[in-house]
Amino acid sequence: MSSEVIYEAIEEFGLIKKEKSKTLFSKIGIVGCGIVGQNIARVASFYGIEVVFIEVNEDKIREAYRNIGKVLDNRIEHWGLTSGEKRAILSRIKGSLDYKDLAGCDFVIEAIRAVDRGGKLKERKAIFKQIEQVVDEDCIIATNSTTIVITELSSELVHKERCVSIHFLISSAEARMVEVVKGLYTSEESYAKVCKFVQLINRKVIPVEESAGLLAVRMFVVMLNEACEMLMEGISTVEYIDKTMHIGFGMRIGPFEMADKMGLDKIVRWMDNIYNEFGDVRYKPSPYIKRLVRAKQLGEVTGKGFYDYDEEGNRVSPTDQKC
Repeated sequence: MSSEVIYEAIEEFGLIKKEKSKTLFSKIGIVGCGIVGQNIARVASFYGIEVVFIEVNEDKIREAYRNIGKVLDNRIEHWGLTSGEKRAILSRIKGSLDYKDLAGCDFVIEAIRAVDRGGKLKERKAIFKQIEQVVDEDCIIATNSTTIVITELSSELVHKERCVSIHFLISSAEARMVEVVKGLYTSEESYAKVCKFVQLINRKVIPVEESAGLLAVRMFVVMLNEACEMLMEGISTVEYIDKTMHIGFGMRIGPFEMADKMGLDKIVRWMDNIYNEFGDVRYKPSPYIKRLVRAKQLGEVTGKGFYDYDEEGNRVSPTDQKC
């Protein structure tokens, strides 16, 4: 008998090489890693998503890492996180100066700090174009702006249908909600994917029609203006107006304390943009807020606003100035 060796193709037994399937939102990008960008990066990474953020220089990248680390350290001190989990979160976050590193992202969020509507609208449009040049056609591009409508922002892109507007509230750690806005060009598929992302990071989707200010900002600035009006009339003090909303209406923090957390210069820009859009005096910045901004008393970031703060950002005492 002759011993003949028989070779059989392993492919017939189901071992055919296949392309590896990619999980949706395995990697996201963030352009601009200030307070908002840092919050998005930290939360997304916590839920196992790889994050790459783009900044203008190395100092900004180091500052973002440092601030994210501080927040995580605070969670560790309050038994909400372990050191191992912190290392895992930070390992999934990468800072870069090159837009090419956004390649492979499923979702890219523009979160640059706004200064004025005209200048920043042009800058944001330029950023959207840069993003589109390096990402795949099915990558969703979003802005975190509350006062610039996504239809206008995406109007010069080739694939306008994949653009969405979102708004992460960062004024409170308990604000587990994200406003999601569909523009004139936004496809149903892109909108549904963004809603899935919001749910993936354990946030509640708040559907909003396209409008300057969305829901949260429009309601807040009107309340803050009225609080300033009462302050200027001498009806009560900063602290007691805040306590009224905190205790009487169940708000976690009052309007003045919330404004200090957000940054008074940012709030004035919001108000100016919404006022320019609607022309309603309710949205026009109160003279009291504008006076604080002119004096560079912007809130927690400068150590003084409606309240005074120490170097760690803890509230020391109310300013309680009368006009």
